[in-house]
Amino acid sequence: MRLYSILLLLCVFLFAGCSWVQFPSIHKVTVQQGNIVSQDMIDKLQIGMSKTQVQYILGTPLVIDTFDPSRWDYYYTKVDSNNNKTEQQISLRFNRDSALLSIEGDLSIINHDK
Repeated sequence: MRLYSILLLLCVFLFAGCSWVQFPSIHKVTVQQGNIVSQDMIDKLQIGMSKTQVQYILGTPLVIDTFDPSRWDYYYTKVDSNNNKTEQQISLRFNRDSALLSIEGDLSIINHDK
């Protein structure tokens, strides 16, 4: 009898380490990385704005290309507790005078020409 209870306990510990066994008490944290850019923020952007004005609205870009400083990229990823992944990317281009030329990305972008 003692041998069976030790064997049963050993099996429980072995199965607990397997990834296919899901225990309901385990909590996974939602992980957010990058810049959160909302549609309201995109709506405030206007073609011809300076880099300083754009940075005031959207914040510091996650990536500024070293070889092409006229392009700013804003990335955002979110992985929730169910492993549902949300990705978002916005790319901005500036001309030589540091004025905003174009906006490309995942949100519905409305360009307001001056």
